[in-house]
Amino acid sequence: MQNQNMMKGGIWKKILFYMMIVVVWELAYRFINFPSPLKVFQNISKLIESGTLGTAVMISLRRLLSGYIISLFIGLLIGLFMLKLKATRDNFAKLIGALQTMPNVCWVPFAVLWFGLNEKAILFVIIIGSVFAVSMSIESGIKNLNPNYIRVAEMTGAKGYTLYKEVIFPAAIPVIISGIKQGWAFAWRGLIAGEMIASSMSGLGEILTHGKKYNDINEIVAVMVVIIVIGLLIDRIVFENIESSIRRKFGLGKA
Repeated sequence: MQNQNMMKGGIWKKILFYMMIVVVWELAYRFINFPSPLKVFQNISKLIESGTLGTAVMISLRRLLSGYIISLFIGLLIGLFMLKLKATRDNFAKLIGALQTMPNVCWVPFAVLWFGLNEKAILFVIIIGSVFAVSMSIESGIKNLNPNYIRVAEMTGAKGYTLYKEVIFPAAIPVIISGIKQGWAFAWRGLIAGEMIASSMSGLGEILTHGKKYNDINEIVAVMVVIIVIGLLIDRIVFENIESSIRRKFGLGKA
């Protein structure tokens, strides 16, 4: 009963929080010439009714998922490769960190030159925008592991694959998950940047480009709201559940 009351209290707090955001948004519309929340939600409704939004979301998510999965694989390889380096590890890590700070749009000209205005170009921007965050999280999570954990494990006979599976990987999980979530955010940025450049390709970026072309600020903000909502849903449904499941499996407790 107490847990149910706590859950209800948490839900009401969230509802109140988002209502406050809408109120602040309405005040911004009235006093600083910001788009009206009513017109924005009307625009979203219109895009839903026409089928444009549903199609765009499905196409964008397909691209996003494909690029993100590839970036996870490549990021894992780069992160493990950095751990194997000795004399040049720090310099290589700094280079990867510097590349991570570059805006996704910086990679768009390379994508266009190498692949043209097509799906491959968009996929490249997604991958290159996400892969460095993933590799840095893996390298940082394992490198900064408490060495006492490894010493104790080695004293009990753990080595090689067993050492990584039972000690190193579970202990590095919090940092790795944080980097994976960050990589997802960077992948979103890469997706929108790529789709806006290749505006002839369907997707959320195409709708943004359409709004920009016709100076329709309501349509632009409508897509921004959709992106935020999708991001929140994925974080809540996917990443939070994955994190909780992994923490329970390895006995790490709550964050």
